[in-house]
Amino acid sequence: MKHIFVTGGAGYVGSVLIPKLLKKNYRVTVLDLMIYGEDVLPAHPNLIAVKGDIRDQGLLKKLLPGVDAVIHLACISNDPSFELNPGLGKSINLDAFEPLVKISKESGVSRFIYASSSSVYGIKDQPNVNEEVNLDPLTDYSKFKALCETILEQYRGPGFTTCTIRPATVCGYGKRLRLDLTVNILTNLAINKGEISVFGGTQKRPNIHIEDMTDLYCQLLELPAAKIDGKVWNAGYENFTISQIAQMVKNVIGDQVKIVTTSSNDLRSYHISSEKIKKDIGFEPTHSIEDAVQDLKAAFEKGIVPDSLTADKYFNVKLMQNIKLD
Repeated sequence: MKHIFVTGGAGYVGSVLIPKLLKKNYRVTVLDLMIYGEDVLPAHPNLIAVKGDIRDQGLLKKLLPGVDAVIHLACISNDPSFELNPGLGKSINLDAFEPLVKISKESGVSRFIYASSSSVYGIKDQPNVNEEVNLDPLTDYSKFKALCETILEQYRGPGFTTCTIRPATVCGYGKRLRLDLTVNILTNLAINKGEISVFGGTQKRPNIHIEDMTDLYCQLLELPAAKIDGKVWNAGYENFTISQIAQMVKNVIGDQVKIVTTSSNDLRSYHISSEKIKKDIGFEPTHSIEDAVQDLKAAFEKGIVPDSLTADKYFNVKLMQNIKLD
């Protein structure tokens, strides 16, 4: 692997992944709409940052020849953002996927890594939701994630290695920061309001630190094709309840933080097992939720997260409402 193509590389995960790829001496091309700004990526001689749309097949045919591996991160992410404009969400998250895979294969790409989502399982009662459990996606966002997994498998073949990752919710600091994800939301509130609001609290949420998530993508580029070909893996840390996460945040930020718990009718729990990826390739997260909170705390203290409670750029729904993407 020498030349890596990352869709959505100027997003939250991409803003941490791209510097790591460059540090490993890959040539990197990023294709991104850059709706969160073009300053999240470093200036680097081995980086080509293209402001463009993954739905533009002509652009894909121009950019993909000579690429060794694709990491597909681009999507309208999370249910609320998707529901703002379901037609837009479908066009980006589903309709654009098969042409991207097909053009990648036809262009000589040898490895395609797809960021699906652990939301494809829906809500399950069993304690260990592993990769053998039936998928039961509840929303169009997660249904399309699951459909894309099936499409990718259809294109897999000799010389075109595919791998699907179902990540837990990512947490921690990234240069293109999201503050609309569980751990990040609670940390922002604790630091800047001194109070965390918890609705219900017994709901479980799987999380993974952004450093672990991006380390995994790097590992998937480095492993022999036979180790990852056709694999579908969950990727998460431990599953904690919202109340436990709130307490972890308080432990890091300080006793002055108040946790206010109110009842909720929505007690849906999501939890996944990440034993299979550990057994198959030895991947195990090394960063905790507390580490993510510490990293965010350090960023707030440095003053590099201004207007964190109000600025649209940290909240996907707010930004999507304002930019009227079509």
